[in-house]
Amino acid sequence: MCTISYCRHRFPPEIIQHAVWLYFRLPLSFRDVEDLLAERGIDVSYETVRRWGLKFGLGYARKLRGLRPRPKGRWHLDEMFAPINGKRMYLWRAVDGEGEVLDILVQSRRNKKAALKLMRKLLKKQGYAPDEVVTDKLPSYGAALRDLGIDGKHITGGRCNNRAENSHLPVRQRERRMQRFKSPGSAQRFLSTHSAIYNTFYVQRHLISRNTLRQLRGEVMNTWQNVVAAA
Repeated sequence: MCTISYCRHRFPPEIIQHAVWLYFRLPLSFRDVEDLLAERGIDVSYETVRRWGLKFGLGYARKLRGLRPRPKGRWHLDEMFAPINGKRMYLWRAVDGEGEVLDILVQSRRNKKAALKLMRKLLKKQGYAPDEVVTDKLPSYGAALRDLGIDGKHITGGRCNNRAENSHLPVRQRERRMQRFKSPGSAQRFLSTHSAIYNTFYVQRHLISRNTLRQLRGEVMNTWQNVVAAA
């Protein structure tokens, strides 16, 4: 488990934790976070917020992923185009049946090799083969699944992959707010952190009562406080 230490930082851990939470949880820029903190009398530059996100974000994400229960056996895979530093790149994404992100991989190709890389990473990380793999009709998925010997679990067609396509929306929102990603490496780091925090706070509030929502909110905030605590 990743250890978190706030030693040699001028600001209290609570401010650092809140700044990182604001940036990754809400569609805000570094300057937006700086303004929100300033409104509360906390003088922090946006560059400091950026450094906190780089230093602590991935650590928080690793601990959050370690607490997630095993996902269900139905995986949804999809890819989206994203211009990065003037180049055409693709964000390959896998989500489970509940819409929680299993993994994101930034790649320069939209072919069998790229699909195979995503599937191998998924299988290694999850430690088991899915019961079903749902994709669109991109031939690369079928070719990759045949190589892995699980093409019999492949499902395509209709609107069956809306779950993965809808999961692109939060990333599109952040991409616009950040005025696009600046490099494949920075995009991968941000998306890895964002997906773990997004999963933790993802509550389908339209399907539950207000009392249930309050209870779930309390539980996820307790989880967050435990994760960001110094170890």
